Amino acid sequence: MAAPLVPREEGLRQEGAVEQEEEDRWACLLPELLAEVLRRLEASGGERWPARKDVVSCACVCRRWRDVAATVVRPLPESGKITFLASLKQPGPKDFPIQCFIKRNKKNSLFYLYLGLTNNKGKFLMAAKRFRRGAPTEYIISLDADDISQGNKAYVGKLRSDFLGTNFKIYDSQPPYDGAKASSTRSIRRFGSRRISPQVSSGNFDVGQVSYKYNLLKSRGPRRMLCTMECPSVQETWENSLKVMSFRQTGSTILRNNAPRWHEHLQCWCLNFHGRVTVASVKNFQLVATTDTSHPDSVDDAEIVLQFGKVGDDIFTMDYRQPLSAFQAFAICLSSFGTKLACE
Repeated sequence: MAAPLVPREEGLRQEGAVEQEEEDRWACLLPELLAEVLRRLEASGGERWPARKDVVSCACVCRRWRDVAATVVRPLPESGKITFLASLKQPGPKDFPIQCFIKRNKKNSLFYLYLGLTNNKGKFLMAAKRFRRGAPTEYIISLDADDISQGNKAYVGKLRSDFLGTNFKIYDSQPPYDGAKASSTRSIRRFGSRRISPQVSSGNFDVGQVSYKYNLLKSRGPRRMLCTMECPSVQETWENSLKVMSFRQTGSTILRNNAPRWHEHLQCWCLNFHGRVTVASVKNFQLVATTDTSHPDSVDDAEIVLQFGKVGDDIFTMDYRQPLSAFQAFAICLSSFGTKLACE
């Protein structure tokens, strides 16, 4: 005689009970001992991947381990280390840039962002795919390199151009500050909703604009850019960022490109990228912060917050720092791809 089947609901309850028991077993470890283990792991884990994946693995064991990891691992603005997914929406460090690379796949209109790049290898961070929506162009940005769409839970945000491709808007899947209202574009599911920020509504939030000034027949030299960004607050606590994303409205940050200088001997426009850019391209740029928001043309040449340039046929460097996050820097760089007939 066959044994009676266990009802589906009862099976799910039993499975949940086993998982809870397993989590409780790990959570029983003394907090002081756990913190010491994570401190030693953090100290020996190095600054680059794949060594840092051990820190992430510990934070994923259970809620208790996650809370302890949040107190041991310092936020990106302090440590300069991209560790958790929340780091991609955190501002970079102030005193030195985070060095990244972008790989382009022309055939499939794909772009991949990596942290560092040694021997053609790096830690994958985000991917983007270019879509044509009539005359405008959209770049959908995702944490999943194999499934890039707005409906995917890995959706991070998007970049959308106007008809001429000279003005772009950057949309974040998360609000840039408390109380922010989503744009009129259709709502989508945010990435990692349950893991990152379950209490924040999903949608497309306007967090920045990138404008390229008209420059027919190159009468004014290379491309000229102006960016207005809603940057994340550096006062945000790291513990909160790993549980519920909570931002403060700090006003807009205005960035513009560092003007290149004409080199008489080489007969070309030049910028000093300190060895990070090796191939001449109209796409290469440096963005600097304005010193006076009422006069955007007033800049501080020493404060380069984002530089982007070509080093191979389909490889580009991307170095960013405060006040930009990796997501915002990636979106700005994506705006540089493609032909802009009114600007060059």
